[in-house]
Amino acid sequence: MDQSFKKIEKLKSQKLIEKLFSEGKSVAVYPLRLVYLKTSFDDPIQIKTGVSVSKRNFKTAVARNRIKRLMREAYRLNKSKYFNNIPDQYAFMILYIGKTGTDFQTISKKMNTLMDVFLKHQSLPKP
Repeated sequence: MDQSFKKIEKLKSQKLIEKLFSEGKSVAVYPLRLVYLKTSFDDPIQIKTGVSVSKRNFKTAVARNRIKRLMREAYRLNKSKYFNNIPDQYAFMILYIGKTGTDFQTISKKMNTLMDVFLKHQSLPKP
């Protein structure tokens, strides 16, 4: 798995997103929460991921977009370390549940911890 975050890896299907929130499981490491669902795609991709920031906590689009950029970058840099040998296909939605802004170092550290917790819940080997 390379360190890119291509269009094919992004979670865009409205039906799959609705199914993810209704049937999916979640793990949280404040200020991030991961909602995941084991599924199958027509594409040869292992994981499709989306990111979201609450409009209730961040009123301006500038603030929401900045946090989403930081979350996508932290995911992009760390995904190959965690998901190279994953056997199943998953749909992920990473939510920012914090009430205040943050910086990249914090998001990156929490993203690593979140992926460790996910792998532990799935009984998958850590990198």
